[in-house]
Amino acid sequence: MRLLESIEYRRIESADDIEDIARLRYKAFTMVGLAQENHRSLLIDDLDFKPNAHVFGIFFDEQLVSTIRVHHVTDAHRDSVAVARFPDVMHPLLDAGETFIDPVRFAADPEIMRDYPALPYLTLRVATMATVFFDVDFCLSVIKPNHRAFYKRVFRTIELAGPRFVEYYNNSLELHAANAHELKRTLFQRYPFFNSQPYERKMMFAPREILGQTPLTILPTARYAMQQSG
Repeated sequence: MRLLESIEYRRIESADDIEDIARLRYKAFTMVGLAQENHRSLLIDDLDFKPNAHVFGIFFDEQLVSTIRVHHVTDAHRDSVAVARFPDVMHPLLDAGETFIDPVRFAADPEIMRDYPALPYLTLRVATMATVFFDVDFCLSVIKPNHRAFYKRVFRTIELAGPRFVEYYNNSLELHAANAHELKRTLFQRYPFFNSQPYERKMMFAPREILGQTPLTILPTARYAMQQSG
């Protein structure tokens, strides 16, 4: 919670900001063997620009330190990594009317991560805010098998699909999901820094025509939400 007080979230929409995100993704992904120098589509791809995509930069003391992209996935808007990589699982669920947040392209500056290991939590906070704002049924996790324990412990995910080797990433990936209603009931009690106020969520995800203009920066409201709920 103390670290969160030095964090700002920014919606990434301009070409210059996208290039900054690409550089951070490259720096983070090469550390874990997910990106090659010539594999530019791993850094910026068509899914970054889909109508249901929301790309964010997380800034610590005004320095870009991490990023995440979330897709609001519905029957009418099926663009997402989970749908592309696990179509046999996702399409029947979407056909049945289920809705999802699909958070991917999580990347954090490796040097900052060493000093601030809480950074992944504050980055994934974007996904929890999207889950509440869009009032979906599930928040997905497309993850490497060695990250399974983290997501099960923090978000109490269940496995939708076991490990599959994906040549595009040269890695095995699996699909997990957290029940959004259960997540909203328990997560904010266990981890209050994930909480937020409606105003913050609106600034994060509302369309530009509703906001009037894109906010330059968005300050976390977790402490106020905790005080209010308390």
